[in-house]
Amino acid sequence: MSSALRVETRDGVRTIWFDRPDHRNAMTWEMFRDYYAALKAADDDPAVRAIVVTGAGDWFCAGADPAALQALLDPGHRDRLLHELGFAPHLPLTLGTPIVAAVNGGAAGLGLVHALYADVRFLAAEARLSTAFSRLGLIAEYGSAWLLPRLIGVGNAMDLLVSGRKIDAAEAQRMGLAQRVLPRAEVLPAAQAYAADLAVHCAPSSMAIIRRQVWAGLDSTAQDATADAVRLMGESLSGPDFRAAAAALVQGSTPRWDA
Repeated sequence: MSSALRVETRDGVRTIWFDRPDHRNAMTWEMFRDYYAALKAADDDPAVRAIVVTGAGDWFCAGADPAALQALLDPGHRDRLLHELGFAPHLPLTLGTPIVAAVNGGAAGLGLVHALYADVRFLAAEARLSTAFSRLGLIAEYGSAWLLPRLIGVGNAMDLLVSGRKIDAAEAQRMGLAQRVLPRAEVLPAAQAYAADLAVHCAPSSMAIIRRQVWAGLDSTAQDATADAVRLMGESLSGPDFRAAAAALVQGSTPRWDA
């Protein structure tokens, strides 16, 4: 794993840090690849029930490292780098494990995209966010033009993507981009506590299927989504997690999930 990442697992929660604080956690190509590898490894580990991603120091992630952007000016190098990621750019949406972003500080460009791919975002009150792409002569990268309209509506998405302007945490919360805004020192502990609650009280199978339902449902009709829910409900009613939850409810105890 890249030395620019740090990983810790506790109470069923895998926390991943972007760990280049002297560079505002700007992302090299190796770091990007290794971050996706770390997400996949967490998703494959049955001991991990939730993932928290955050940044070391005062930044979440400043986006692509300037040297990485400079390398893209060489067409041959650019093609090689874009194909060497080794993962689909939308990998986080394909996982079954919920992802919580503890955005401890600034997030821009690719750094903001990583936060958008989380299911829930906790923001430091001091955080500033920017898509930045239009101010670099770039297009909306890595699915952000698909994600943002679905998260905050077309008007807000166009505002942030076209202008590339900075917004503070309060405006992000008003737009619906942040679910919690807290002082910086409280962001990571709060995100980890939220993730730990998911790990203990929420069935892994349910969370995995709900993630798929929500993301797939954004591009399906209500009729198709409802029909899919009826089928999935039948399967969940006969599954071990429902039996564990029902038994725990009768006993007044915490469910013991098999998965």
